[in-house]
Amino acid sequence: MGMTNEVSQEQWTEITVSVATKDIDLAGSIANMVVPYGIYIEDYSALEEETMQIAHIDLIEESLLQRDRTKALIHIYVNPEENPMEAVAFLKERLEACGIAHEITIADCRVEDWQNNWKQYFHPMPIGRQLLIRPVWENAFDAEGRKVLHIEPGLAFGTGAHPTTKLCLETLEDYITDGSTVLDIGCGSGILSIASLLLGAKSAFGVDIDALAVKTAKANAKENGIDESRFTVVQGNLSDNVSGKFSVVVANIVADIIMEFNTQVGAFLADGGVYITGGIIESREDDVTASFAANGFTVLERRENNGWLVFVLKKS
Repeated sequence: MGMTNEVSQEQWTEITVSVATKDIDLAGSIANMVVPYGIYIEDYSALEEETMQIAHIDLIEESLLQRDRTKALIHIYVNPEENPMEAVAFLKERLEACGIAHEITIADCRVEDWQNNWKQYFHPMPIGRQLLIRPVWENAFDAEGRKVLHIEPGLAFGTGAHPTTKLCLETLEDYITDGSTVLDIGCGSGILSIASLLLGAKSAFGVDIDALAVKTAKANAKENGIDESRFTVVQGNLSDNVSGKFSVVVANIVADIIMEFNTQVGAFLADGGVYITGGIIESREDDVTASFAANGFTVLERRENNGWLVFVLKKS
């Protein structure tokens, strides 16, 4: 048995995020959303005061004193079953949305050099009852009667591998009908919008704060034979560039941003429409459900996968 353990441990991937020390609390919370089993933070900014308080000595190891104290490092370990690039895309998108300058490295190389390694982790994946997510470079797959969603994730969040994306896709399958109109807030790679259209929605409107995500979502729509009359993608913060009403609004983002969007979403929901939210980690459930109630929403359904939650809501 000892052998297998050693092998599996070697396959864990370390992602290191470097941020300014002033951003460490927020960046740390974002990093905690990537893996439910803890992160390790190196922050030497208060090194001297802390050492003095504890030991009342000024003997601090020279190597520690030489550390860059304007920066803090967050170490995240991704287990062999997960796709490290999904975690990186999630981190990049959330850190950029919060305006946090950062540098991400994977094991010993810069993330930019690692992009082709998507291919090592991302294989065709059946989701729910009807969909098969297929990375564009995989040609050996059997759709088995499923609708195939072709995707090239680039570095935009959303391949379907992350538990929150998977949950949202499974939920959309139960709520999309022929003729649904979909608003996708924080659309990332466009995966939720494109899936909705493949499941029969009439049109989808995607918004993302990141220009790279907008570009990726448009390219992915094209890859799936979806033209701009059915799927529009714009760059913007939450509902800034949105108008009209939609029968399904989906926001797979993070708890704090969902709570901000809860105050806006009512204006875009058609009568009888549903609001589906994901990207919420279990420890934030009480805050988020209180925010739903405060903004006049009733929970129709709560779904859970690996410590991640998705809620389906309607206007009270």
